[in-house]
Amino acid sequence: MVQLILNYILKIKHTPFQFYHVLKTIVFLVVICVFSCQNSSRIETEISKIDLDLNIERFDQLFATSGPSELPALKQNYPFLFSKRYADSVWVKRMSDPIQQLQNKAVDSVFENFSSTESEIFNFYQHLKYYNKALKTPRLITVLSDVDYRNKVVITDSIVLIALDTYLGADHEFYTSFYDYIKQNLDKNQIVSDLATAYAERLIYQPKRSTFLEEMIYFGKQLYLKDLLIPFKEDNEKIGYLPSQFEWAEDNEFYIWQYFVEKELLYQTDRKLLARFIIPAPFSRFNLELDSESPGRLGQYIGWKIVSSYMENNTTPLLEMLQMEATDIFNNAKFKPKK
Repeated sequence: MVQLILNYILKIKHTPFQFYHVLKTIVFLVVICVFSCQNSSRIETEISKIDLDLNIERFDQLFATSGPSELPALKQNYPFLFSKRYADSVWVKRMSDPIQQLQNKAVDSVFENFSSTESEIFNFYQHLKYYNKALKTPRLITVLSDVDYRNKVVITDSIVLIALDTYLGADHEFYTSFYDYIKQNLDKNQIVSDLATAYAERLIYQPKRSTFLEEMIYFGKQLYLKDLLIPFKEDNEKIGYLPSQFEWAEDNEFYIWQYFVEKELLYQTDRKLLARFIIPAPFSRFNLELDSESPGRLGQYIGWKIVSSYMENNTTPLLEMLQMEATDIFNNAKFKPKK
């Protein structure tokens, strides 16, 4: 790496004084990069040694292979999954329901080999335990939800439910009527990303979210936390973009930020800005011809960059940063968008 840098700067004509300072700057950057990589490697080694008593209970399979005589045992072991509003006859009928059986078949097909998904979930919880020592390992239970994509993951202090029928792949026939921007995240590769989002929501304390900046920082905290909790996932997967969408955001980062600043959007309280730049949507709305080329939620993307810049330029502990006011983070972030 150092040799490549030297070869590059030797091709450029410099005075001896300029050459010295260019070389000094580059060597400094190389040292910082090496130190950062070594520190990251050390942390990952520590995380890999964390022992967890984690077992994923495949309730979806248990229910699919059970008969009426086994219903009492299921209700005893999973009482929270059987509403008392319904008689046993409802659950018995569901066991043989054609739609239920179709869902079972689809899930079994996609998750025939569950080991890779299980490995990612275990890896995620190791990272979560490292950064949140107080974490108590929950019961992880897979279920079917009749494709309720708004509740793909449900988390409580002791129980986590993962609806596998919402992770069958963007092209699955169950999702034909859904918008593309929703379908693209109905994939098993998004399970740990959704888990990280759900836990981030519990760890972040930011009750005041009235301005556009506060919304950006809130989601920026979520995404920065994902950098730590699921470093083994690609950046586009963390935010739920296609690779081409993430590339668009990176290529236009400077212009997105310039637009937000020039239009004086940061401290506006207009809730319409959420629909334009924060909540899931097919594209962001700059009210320009290029809108259809852009991915949605670009306010989240910029918030991610601001929070990352803050953590790079400050020594605030992670859990303390997650409780900070948005303006304090922004004022000390030294954020400079990438051109």
